[in-house]
Amino acid sequence: HDIETMNIIGERLRAIDPAVVIYGEGWAAQAPAMPAEEIALKANTYMMNGIGAFSDNIRDAVRGPLGCENAGFMDGVAGNKANVEFGIAGGVEHPQVSVERWTNNPLQHVSYVSCHDDHCLRDRLEEATKATEAQRLAMVKLAQTAVYTSQGIPFIFTGEELYRHKQGVKNSYCSPDSINAIDWTYKTKYKDLVDYYAGLAAIRHAHPGFCLGDAELVREKLEFIEVADPCVVAFRISGLEGIDSAKSLTVVLNGSKKNVKVEIPQGNYVVLAQNGQADADGIGAYSGSYCAAAATSATILAEM
Repeated sequence: HDIETMNIIGERLRAIDPAVVIYGEGWAAQAPAMPAEEIALKANTYMMNGIGAFSDNIRDAVRGPLGCENAGFMDGVAGNKANVEFGIAGGVEHPQVSVERWTNNPLQHVSYVSCHDDHCLRDRLEEATKATEAQRLAMVKLAQTAVYTSQGIPFIFTGEELYRHKQGVKNSYCSPDSINAIDWTYKTKYKDLVDYYAGLAAIRHAHPGFCLGDAELVREKLEFIEVADPCVVAFRISGLEGIDSAKSLTVVLNGSKKNVKVEIPQGNYVVLAQNGQADADGIGAYSGSYCAAAATSATILAEM
């Protein structure tokens, strides 16, 4: 698809429904016949008004690139921090983000770690790690916390909250139900994971600070906290009066294999997520000047 046509499509669709969501895969299956600067590639997303693209930046950083023999940031692999931060900022230009932007608006950035194509998250983990199931489930929770707290649009693959698999089949569009069907008994077997996904969704809905929807607001409100560990990403969204019920939101994504403490402003906080639990109503209260996250886990604090 070319940029001019996509902008016309976007204009016509918004005339029918201003709330329409338009996004796609921002890469070509083979060498395009048109010049790259005219094509609706991911790199050119900023040239398309209100049209988004899947972000392989955050996907590959969090779970490891396609064909890679490790599971990336969520498995404690260094070298992925910059692209995780890029994804958290929704792909917009940000003074603390080193990766070149490809969006004008964070809502053009579709944050995800798996979809219909390639391995689903469980199959990816079982292929790329020798971890136990409990360790893999912790990685899934960490990965999806990054997705749900990003300024982009969170995208979740059907059944992923049930820890679904496709028996290792990567591209299952032509596979039978025996491969693609969701085993609904997993809703009970992996209830703890289902509840965590539900908690993350509720937290995002309750706190608009995670979806500022404007690049200038992201640059103004979102600050990454400097942490030496290459497998820890920490950030604070502050100055939220009039936007959110919280004064600030603090998140620590700890992909490392050890517990961490990150210094934050002294304050009174509600703990929204920690130690594999997530609840928009809070799972506890905290007053202090640091945010702690256990190994392979995330913590979310709301300053009230």
